[in-house]
Amino acid sequence: MSPKTYIHLVRHAQGHHNVSQANHVFADPLLTPLGESQCSALRDSFPYHDKITHLVASPMRRTLYTCLLSFQPAVERLAKGGKKEGVVVALPEVQEVSNLPCDVGSAPEKLHQEFDEAGLVDLSLVKDGWQDKHSPDSPWKPEMEKVKRRAEKARKWLYELAQQDSTSSAMAGAGAESQADGGEQQEKHIVVVTHGGFLHFLTQDFDGMDLNRGTGWDNTEWRTYEFVTDAQGQHGDVGLKETEESWRKRKGSAKPLTQTEQEEIMAAVDERLKQAFGDGVRRVGGKRV
Repeated sequence: MSPKTYIHLVRHAQGHHNVSQANHVFADPLLTPLGESQCSALRDSFPYHDKITHLVASPMRRTLYTCLLSFQPAVERLAKGGKKEGVVVALPEVQEVSNLPCDVGSAPEKLHQEFDEAGLVDLSLVKDGWQDKHSPDSPWKPEMEKVKRRAEKARKWLYELAQQDSTSSAMAGAGAESQADGGEQQEKHIVVVTHGGFLHFLTQDFDGMDLNRGTGWDNTEWRTYEFVTDAQGQHGDVGLKETEESWRKRKGSAKPLTQTEQEEIMAAVDERLKQAFGDGVRRVGGKRV
């Protein structure tokens, strides 16, 4: 029997670019002091540290530090379990949507300089060009179909991660109380720290999307999901469905949007992307950035 898998999706803590629109010109900004405090609050309140089997984050600095700080108990436990290449996997597919300077990542060599010494971040998937969001042929360019394709790729990657052998070093020491008598892992808990805009594409859920803010998620907000697969399994599309407990915790008895309502919001998002990035240049207040 395959282990039950839960995906905990998290928006990063406050970065300097979240303070004001003028700060959108900052390249790959770090967390603010408030953002670091938000990480501490999430660390103290998150109930599944001892069950986490995998940690994944966008390679942006604010998401990597949010993951390292907010899930410190799991980071320390997994590091002791012998995962030598780093316990937080940096996954380029879950980087933010826009090509504003604040949403464009750092070059791989800079990330290696910043994170390699501690040995906690696995940057093996971060290749040259992952931060190219302007070239016409770049898969990272902020165009609706390209963002949807990489969201699909990210869901499949996470699904395949969940199928990995339960005895792998990435899961060492996870949740003794969640194991069966024979020691087999019965649950997998994967944490993914990503960005407010991209979260709507990753979940295929645009409920609450604020076009002015670019998201319906607050900083360090987290929601829990399960995989939904079609008859083809991992060879077809993989969806994410929010658990009933997670939905009720934030929405009470409200009903999810209908497919038609989702499509209407997606059309508005598509139009906003075309307005903002139609020529590959982000405009703020009508000015090129």
